[in-house]
Amino acid sequence: MELIKQNFQSKFVKSILIIVIGSIVLTISAKIKIPFYPVPMTMQTFVVLLLGVSFGYKIGLSAVGLYLIEGILGLPVFSNTPERGIGIVYFTGPTMGYLIGFLSACYLASFVKLNDNFFLILAKLVLAVSTIYIFGVIWLGTLIGWEKPILSLGVSPFLLAEAFKILLLSLLVKKLVKLKTFI
Repeated sequence: MELIKQNFQSKFVKSILIIVIGSIVLTISAKIKIPFYPVPMTMQTFVVLLLGVSFGYKIGLSAVGLYLIEGILGLPVFSNTPERGIGIVYFTGPTMGYLIGFLSACYLASFVKLNDNFFLILAKLVLAVSTIYIFGVIWLGTLIGWEKPILSLGVSPFLLAEAFKILLLSLLVKKLVKLKTFI
């Protein structure tokens, strides 16, 4: 019985540690801008998918949720903060839909399995990242108006970068899924 209790405590501590580190890595990925045409690329969506693939939906969603809560509470964790505001004011701005989409993307990415072939992995990750843009466009249209060129503002500039990140993650998945055994 004592061994089971120690195993649970060890697993719990590891999970909490991964959640906190995941939130920190997500914050770092939001701050580093990689020059990319036509707009700079951050690695946020890569890290969101990585968390889901590597650690499953419970830990992945917890890490992304912690990141969102930190940002809502005013910590400058989001991309372009504190320059463009912080806290709930920034969160409810044009990027809110995309940030909420991180949760669905992380959840869907957790369904990638070690025995999936490359094309199935690619398809699952494309579906997962698509939800970020679906939520993002819905919120952006609601916020700035549906008559605006929402797709050319909120999706098109990022497609090439997303294709690159999804391809990179698809190639790394077989190694990353093994991280689930760490917990």
